[in-house]
Amino acid sequence: MFGRRRNAGDRDLVSQEADLAAEEAETAGGAPTDAGPAGETGPWDAAEPHSELPRVDLGSIQVPVLEGTDIQLVFAEQHGAWVTVRYQLSELQLQAFAAPKRAGIWDEVRGEIVNEISGTGGRCQERQGPFGTEVVAEVPAEPNQPASGVRPIRFIGVDGPRWFLRGLLAGAAAVDPAAAAPLEAVFREVVVVRGDHPVPPRELLELRLPADAAAALEAQAQAQAQAQQGQGQGQGQGQGQGQAQQEEQSRFATPLNPFERGPEFTETR
Repeated sequence: MFGRRRNAGDRDLVSQEADLAAEEAETAGGAPTDAGPAGETGPWDAAEPHSELPRVDLGSIQVPVLEGTDIQLVFAEQHGAWVTVRYQLSELQLQAFAAPKRAGIWDEVRGEIVNEISGTGGRCQERQGPFGTEVVAEVPAEPNQPASGVRPIRFIGVDGPRWFLRGLLAGAAAVDPAAAAPLEAVFREVVVVRGDHPVPPRELLELRLPADAAAALEAQAQAQAQAQQGQGQGQGQGQGQGQAQQEEQSRFATPLNPFERGPEFTETR
């Protein structure tokens, strides 16, 4: 929720077109980028050599499947999509964004995070962590309600070649280095697939379900549709079943649109 790309109401159309034009020019060719993954460890760009681990392919992000972790792909209408990796009492949220070829955006994004948290009654500071400068914060347990108490969170980020990967650590991992270590290991082994197509800087890179999971959801939706159709035919043929009963049954029908639900896909090891 912090540091997302501003929508059309926040940035004028001319500025957005300028960003996209710059990105197209950089894709066609230009000076080598100064941004890149942190040293000799990940997160990794898909085009560079990286360790061979079992990973879940979620489009722009390939997430390593480590023992004891639970991986979920979440779609939200207002906040886009993100990946949540849970381990015991901690979780890591992952999002990948497009970035300019000539420079990274983590420095700028950190400033926006600090300003937004401070504006909602939270407290935060920057410090050095395993991936460079990060933001540690305490935010209201309930948005815009400081009296509800606080919960700790950590923001980590890495600038790669034309992409930026942001992680949010919550739960025990936000305050306990030992609890954070497994999720930091996940973050370190993420592979980002930026692609060669032009994308305006700060635009969220596409996340999607793996092909087998998408096929399973489609099959499930078709089965639900057939079951509901069968129920409707049975109601029409039955005697003494009125309109009130039909309305009662349809009121509890499961929505067929999978994007109306929260987590869409789970991989557990």
